[in-house]
Amino acid sequence: EEGWLIYWTRDVEDEATREKLKEQLFSNSVSDIFTHVRIIAVLTVICLFNEQRNVLRKQRHWEKQVAAKKSRRKEEKLRRKMNRTGTEHQFTKRVMKAITKERLAEARSTGLKLCVDLSMTDCMSDKEISRLAGQLRRLYGLNKKVTRPFHLFLTDLREDSRLYRECVRMNDGFLNYTMDITDESCLDLFPPELVIYLTPDAEEALESVDADKVYVLGGLVDESITQAGELSVHTARLPIDEYMVKKDNVKNFHSKILAVNQVFDILLTFCDTGSWKEALQMWFSPGKGYVVAGGDSNSII
Repeated sequence: EEGWLIYWTRDVEDEATREKLKEQLFSNSVSDIFTHVRIIAVLTVICLFNEQRNVLRKQRHWEKQVAAKKSRRKEEKLRRKMNRTGTEHQFTKRVMKAITKERLAEARSTGLKLCVDLSMTDCMSDKEISRLAGQLRRLYGLNKKVTRPFHLFLTDLREDSRLYRECVRMNDGFLNYTMDITDESCLDLFPPELVIYLTPDAEEALESVDADKVYVLGGLVDESITQAGELSVHTARLPIDEYMVKKDNVKNFHSKILAVNQVFDILLTFCDTGSWKEALQMWFSPGKGYVVAGGDSNSII
């Protein structure tokens, strides 16, 4: 009983009052049970008051934290607004998405045409299939960002193929890509005289990009020359020999074979700048063992 009564007096802040209450509670002179009840009732009120005060103190602390967070968010928003250029108009994501969709839709009627020939994927390993699916995603992503996108075609892509399933698995929204996906070949879609098959083994270098032509990238670069020969179409290569030179390296490694998206990056940059030198310098990987040579490389599209 003594310990229980001490527990009840712990919330009395004034030390003199607390000691007086203890003295009255434990004094032999206090025998009236009603006196004990009266004292305990007072202590109960004090305890409840202190508990309510603690709740209010926690409430105020929480409100201060919320206000501080709101203030930090407001300051961050203001800082970002000040960092923006004064003349640049900022569009919302919804507006940018609508603009991109409109550009891609317009490219389907007026844009340069480019096909990715996927007829050779049956001889590729699962790892190579996954790599190609990633390259197609990057290719489409870059085409969305440019001001003048290409009209893209994925040809010889069957819905029951490994590549199609991998594209759906790896690429979010693949089925909604604004491009033509077909199981037909490029020659089923276009006359052979309009097709230019880009391959690193071609004898003739690509000098310009013609709006009347259809450019084809092989989904398997190593064997694209074989496929192009079988199709009996005109072939061309990127002008690597004309604007680049071999760079000395420890492994003495030099390669002109590029991924599908890398070739597309070079084509896009050339169409935008009219300079093969700038396009090759920007997108040709240094690991291939080539560097851009000096001199003027401008060409009219």
